Amino acid sequence: MKKTSQFRFIVGNETKRMLSLGHPWVIADRYTAKWPRSKTGDLIELLSEANEPLGTALIDPSARIVARVLSPKLIKLDCSWLQKCLHNADQTRKWLNLSQSNAWRLVNAEGDGLPGLCVDRYGDYLLVQYYTLAWEPHLAKIIQALNDHYQPLGIYAKFRPPQTRNQVVLKKVKAQLKIGQPIPNQYNIIENDLSFIVELTNDLHTGLFFDQRDNRLMLKKMAGGQRVLNLFAYTGAFSVAAASGGATQVTSVDIAARYLDWAKENFWSNGIDPSAHEFIVGDCFAVVKNMKKEGRMFDTVLIDPPSFSTTHKSRFRTSGGTAELVKEALGLLPSGGMLMTSSNLQKMSLSDYLKELRRASIESKRSLKVINISSQSGDFPYAPTFPEGQYLKFVTSIVQDEF
Repeated sequence: MKKTSQFRFIVGNETKRMLSLGHPWVIADRYTAKWPRSKTGDLIELLSEANEPLGTALIDPSARIVARVLSPKLIKLDCSWLQKCLHNADQTRKWLNLSQSNAWRLVNAEGDGLPGLCVDRYGDYLLVQYYTLAWEPHLAKIIQALNDHYQPLGIYAKFRPPQTRNQVVLKKVKAQLKIGQPIPNQYNIIENDLSFIVELTNDLHTGLFFDQRDNRLMLKKMAGGQRVLNLFAYTGAFSVAAASGGATQVTSVDIAARYLDWAKENFWSNGIDPSAHEFIVGDCFAVVKNMKKEGRMFDTVLIDPPSFSTTHKSRFRTSGGTAELVKEALGLLPSGGMLMTSSNLQKMSLSDYLKELRRASIESKRSLKVINISSQSGDFPYAPTFPEGQYLKFVTSIVQDEF
């Protein structure tokens, strides 16, 4: 890469300050509006107004995050450099206990120095997900580096668009096989000795969120003899964990019937008869209110919603909806019961999330005693220079009556 007056990508003082603190994003502003015309995926050198070198970045001219820093130095984005990134990512994960699993995140975007790029292992297959089109021109090198490094049976890739609330956009999200052999139609992976069916190609999500691995294991260890209610159950991973941990009955609620059918298959995959448990298709608010009218009670209630609903029937939103739903759900727990709540909304801080729980506690006149706060599993590392990387909040509380 040559330094020439023709190609000067200058950032303002505030962006310089953030880059000097290690944050990898350049947000579009009046400085980036003056940048030379370039193609999405071009490798550029960032400079301060005083012509100080600030690092090498990938550019996405039409995006809000107009550039993402790959290195504070001048680099060449080739297979050799990518192999070093993969080696560092492996070093991070060697400290984790993954011996009872064959599926986890291999590369966590900004947390592993490849901003906007994630790689997940599903048994013998890899799935590359890129959140900026700037990675698309480099996919061939990425696939080659991954194939050389891990030697999987096949590697899939898909672009994750920012407009994930748009159903038309979502229907176009498909993973494409880039190298190797196709994955079987029904493919099982292992997580903490439990078996789950995943689907890599035809949906935005694959059926299992790796970032909740440790939290599922925690529920499994605490579920013995409990009646468990799992709201926003999706494909039932938490439900399977609870049932395998000895829960007497697990009730799974989700708006989508097809996901609950998937959940039943996950029960069968682990030798658990789903008929001994309960699956309810419906809006979680409506189901909880109906359960309260019926006088139903549970020992443990888990609330793990998406950050927003992708159906018109569900009116849940994590921001502003948590307190309302928790308030209703507290009516299903006796004194001494356990409430597990989760949020993956990046823009909501832990302190703001606890305020939602506080509001629910006050309005319901039930006391919440927090016994554990956790985040995403260790294969989703984040740098202290990138606080947005700590997005998952998982709070375990004990419910008590006021007296």
